[in-house]
Amino acid sequence: MKFLWTTILVNNMDESLKFYEEIVGIKLVDRFPAGPGMEISFLGEGETKVELICNENLKKLDAGSRVTLGFKVESLDEKISFIKEKGINIITGPIQPNPSIKYFIIKDPNGVKIQFAEKTAK
Repeated sequence: MKFLWTTILVNNMDESLKFYEEIVGIKLVDRFPAGPGMEISFLGEGETKVELICNENLKKLDAGSRVTLGFKVESLDEKISFIKEKGINIITGPIQPNPSIKYFIIKDPNGVKIQFAEKTAK
């Protein structure tokens, strides 16, 4: 079995696309209407894919705090500086639970936790 993508129901497509493209760094590959008042966007190339769905009939959605999407970064320090420059609050971290990984967590515009992790040599 192969994992295809993660779907997130969003409140504002443009705001969410801006976040995932500029902050997370994944590229928009497709955006299309999917019926009255509904729009779908796919981001990511290769193995990492995110689907965003905006439905005008579903407003003020709360993604909850039970899901975290993790993304690998080459330099955690550089990503922290970038996040701070953008005025985004770090809600957890940086944390290094073992010698091979360190990470921090922010939230996307819909409340989904986004984890940036740097894998280090043991």
